[in-house]
Amino acid sequence: MTILDKIIAHKRQEVADRKSLVPTAALERSIYFPSQPVSLRKYVQRPDLSGIIAEFKRKSPSKGTINAYAPVERTSIGYMQAGASALSILTDTNFFGGKNEDLTTARKFNFCPILRKDFVVEEYQILEAKSIGADAILLIAAVLTKEEVSQLAQFAHSLGLEVLLEVHTREEMERTITPHVDLVGVNNRNLHDFSVSLQTSFDLAQHIPNEFVKVSESGLSEASSVMELRQYGYEGFLMGETFMRQSRPEKACAAFVEELKKLHVVSQLAFKG
Repeated sequence: MTILDKIIAHKRQEVADRKSLVPTAALERSIYFPSQPVSLRKYVQRPDLSGIIAEFKRKSPSKGTINAYAPVERTSIGYMQAGASALSILTDTNFFGGKNEDLTTARKFNFCPILRKDFVVEEYQILEAKSIGADAILLIAAVLTKEEVSQLAQFAHSLGLEVLLEVHTREEMERTITPHVDLVGVNNRNLHDFSVSLQTSFDLAQHIPNEFVKVSESGLSEASSVMELRQYGYEGFLMGETFMRQSRPEKACAAFVEELKKLHVVSQLAFKG
């Protein structure tokens, strides 16, 4: 089994266990359930923000522990003060060290779009995402059929949540893309062997229909790479490890955004010249 196979097998059992403990009626009684979600798509496209979807992630299967001690409250607030467009919060416990409480904490202290980063395999998890204060969910093309993507995306929309469809190859995208998703994220990390290459985003850019907001995910560590990806039509940049491996992730994010601003000024001057 690949790492992804192991994650999905564990996730299916985990969801079955949670369903037996917390019925959907209990999820619908959450204080967050009636709230109007904030649009991830619109915030990513805001010209006054950086396009960065800043991620809170404690560990990963490929890197092990990344940052076990950063507090969600300080980090998430700092991310947004730094000029990030949105937050991504890992809620998978077994493989990524996250928990639902991380997202509810971020929700309590931030008015911005929050992506629930997890491995969605059924509708119960979407109800759960809504109940903990998420504004958007992630659907991974590598583990879902087109019918499943369409069904889950429509269900998310019925709750007011937006959908980021994550793809790794052109075949995955063409096999699963549906009008019911809002953003298409190209994951530069191969989830089968966890190797990383930004070339994945460059190669797939021209194949993503223009009606979807383009997001590049993983392996982004240089502001110059973000500038180059913008030229390929990308407006969102999901970044976690680059920030989280620092003792103060929010300060690393602020420095990155400042570097982006400087490069933008230089490019504008060069264009005018």
